[in-house]
Amino acid sequence: MAVMEAAEKLSTDIIDRMREAIADADGHEVMAWGKMQGGIIAELTIAARGDEESVPAVFQHMEKGDVVIHNHPGGVLKPSGADMQVAGRLGEHGIGFFIVDNDVERVYAVVEPVSVKEKRALKVEELASLLEPGGALETAMDGGGYYEYRPSQVAMLERVAESFNESRICVAEAGTGVGKSMAYLLPALNWASMNDERVVVSTATINLQHQLIDKDIPLAKKILGTVDSSFADCRTALVKGRGNYVCLRRLASAVEEQTLFDEDNDELEPIKKWSETTSIGTRDDISFFPSNTVWSKVNSEGDSCLGLRCKHREKCFVLKSKKEAASAQLLIVNHHLLFSDLAMRLEGAGFDNSVVLPPFTRIVFDEAHNMESSATSFFSSEMNLFSVLKQVNRLYARRRARTFGAVINLQLEAGAFEEDEKIPGLVDGIKEQMQVLDTAAVEVMRSDMNIRLRGDTVEIFKDSIFPAMHELQKRILDCVHAVENIVKRLDEKDLELPVVFEVRMLERRLEAFASICQSFTLWEEKPGDVFWMERSRSSSGDYFARFVITPLDISRMMRESVFSPYETVVCTSATISVNRDFRFWSTRVGLNGFEDREVTASMFKSPFPYKEKVLLALPEDAPEPNNGDYQSFVEDFSLRMLELSEGRGLVLFTSYRMLTETFDALKPGLDKLGITVLKQGDDDRTRLLEKFKTDTASVLFATSSFWEGIDAPGNSLKVVIICKLPFMVPTDPVIAARMEVVEQRGGNQFMEYMLPEAVIKLKQGFGRLMRRGTDSGVVAILDSRMLKKFYGRLFVNSLPETARSFKPVEGILRDSENYLFLS
Repeated sequence: MAVMEAAEKLSTDIIDRMREAIADADGHEVMAWGKMQGGIIAELTIAARGDEESVPAVFQHMEKGDVVIHNHPGGVLKPSGADMQVAGRLGEHGIGFFIVDNDVERVYAVVEPVSVKEKRALKVEELASLLEPGGALETAMDGGGYYEYRPSQVAMLERVAESFNESRICVAEAGTGVGKSMAYLLPALNWASMNDERVVVSTATINLQHQLIDKDIPLAKKILGTVDSSFADCRTALVKGRGNYVCLRRLASAVEEQTLFDEDNDELEPIKKWSETTSIGTRDDISFFPSNTVWSKVNSEGDSCLGLRCKHREKCFVLKSKKEAASAQLLIVNHHLLFSDLAMRLEGAGFDNSVVLPPFTRIVFDEAHNMESSATSFFSSEMNLFSVLKQVNRLYARRRARTFGAVINLQLEAGAFEEDEKIPGLVDGIKEQMQVLDTAAVEVMRSDMNIRLRGDTVEIFKDSIFPAMHELQKRILDCVHAVENIVKRLDEKDLELPVVFEVRMLERRLEAFASICQSFTLWEEKPGDVFWMERSRSSSGDYFARFVITPLDISRMMRESVFSPYETVVCTSATISVNRDFRFWSTRVGLNGFEDREVTASMFKSPFPYKEKVLLALPEDAPEPNNGDYQSFVEDFSLRMLELSEGRGLVLFTSYRMLTETFDALKPGLDKLGITVLKQGDDDRTRLLEKFKTDTASVLFATSSFWEGIDAPGNSLKVVIICKLPFMVPTDPVIAARMEVVEQRGGNQFMEYMLPEAVIKLKQGFGRLMRRGTDSGVVAILDSRMLKKFYGRLFVNSLPETARSFKPVEGILRDSENYLFLS
């Protein structure tokens, strides 16, 4: 493009401001960025003074359609090599690059900005009317289903739609029965279709993902189609993590190895036959559930994927999924997958490129109460005996006088080198040292399930753990160095071999283990992380040690990767407030005190008639949980209540030990009554829940994840028994470290951390009972602290308003009988 008059690209005001900025810089270089209106720059921000190296600092605040303006003091507007490099990088993101002279009379448009289509605002009232009586939802339900007008659902939809229009952060607690999925799906689908912008909906559980894809989204599209038929065509896709897909290359290798060594035949052969006929290639598509050991040998892994080098790429299930996601306007993902994408973007991949997911502009977090735990899990690093052995065995292994692994494959394809002879000994050295470290860690944890690295435990680590880690780090790096020397000696034509890519992937994984070892020994230099080790049991029952590094606080990462860069962020759940206050959750995820964006927080009350349908029972004569009689009280009360309810019960525990003890005590008596007794861990979660829902004379004993995500409406669930208030275990290393932070800043760790977390967890457990407006029953909480401790009121006030029976056991059983059979 030829040099033109500055007035053709810059408004008069902008020319004056640019001249002033250049004068203030004594005629030196100035970097500015502007926004286009009507083909000329009408808004300007002076961002930096300096050369092209200043552009990255400017770029992170810009978006598609903006322009970087840079002056050439010498008056020569021809772009330099550095200018062209910068212009190329900006152009990839739709950002323009202009050069002006110091008098801002002439301009050279090196790269024109991409023309950005003006956003079309959602018609909030029109969307709301779809859910109102006589609207499209009621009409859609005429063919089957039950329509109920829910004012709180309409109010939530309006708030979410406004957040899309105004590019706001929206926090919405939607009580059970509000219908939050439809309240955010209608605006999200409408926006994505109308503005051709990709929206991501992230959930914590696979159950909700399938509900959205199989049920809610088709209904939402049908409803939107009554407004404009094109809205019904909004393309959607369910995106699962790589680990859910079979990798045909890894499967072929595993089958070849089992043919040689006759192991895992019972599962690998059926998986191979299935892989030849499946159209989606996911684990849940197999007629049986493969063991974790076998699946880990054949599933897809990001850093071991050969990409275009793979001979199976034409049939690759992950690649097929990625293509579907790239063409979709609305993606359904889980929190962990979303955070893996956001982490890479934050590390430099940028927010306009495809990473794990294709680029997107707006996010809806459903089950938002799990955001902190999901982010914490993803951003943690771990090493253990089995993870190290897995990687070194993929590098080199021996079985029955046969050798295999990436190094052997490299020898076969590219020839042998002197360093090849060192690899077996180096790999054996890593295995031996990892075993030394594991044994030492298990030994020091004989009386503890975990130990956190801190001032009063550092001597334990110095005595045996640090020396073993230091030696392991050295042996890993020696092996990596030897492998790298092999790669360096390859002919240039061999560097593109798929096996070379695999070898380098294994190098990176081994280096990550070495980095964990080094970080542990330098723990005092990393106050933002929690360093800990834990004693766990393998599938064979043997103890092994896990070495983990966990971020102490994820709020900064959340701000930088979620709340700052994305246009709209909606966070919703049935349980994110404590006593109708959002501050605890907002603080944990980084929203409390976040002033960069407008944040709205609202509560949408459940339409369910809890006061008429649910009895909250708190036995006044329950012993305290630390009393020796407490276990027998739980057993006696539970047996009598479950006999009264004829099964149809869910018994929730805070520890697996108490679950097992209670289950063993009650099963004989319940069996005699003809009640089916189910226990978490005895079967796959999905099959267990299906048995529970279909057998209306059954009882399920459960803990942990079963406090949420169970949806058993109707006659299959009439009684929920919660044995103890779900306080977190204070000996958990990460919880303990976070509690210490609260105390160090002068706060009360119990009131500010332990208590709010327990309240949110209790609300989840309570919410298992009433899943439809017609459901009814009893929630019995057998923890006397609800009535006797000063903080018990906070738990009660955080639950929906129900009928109450706060009496001795005999009175509660009478009230429950009346409630279950006479009301």
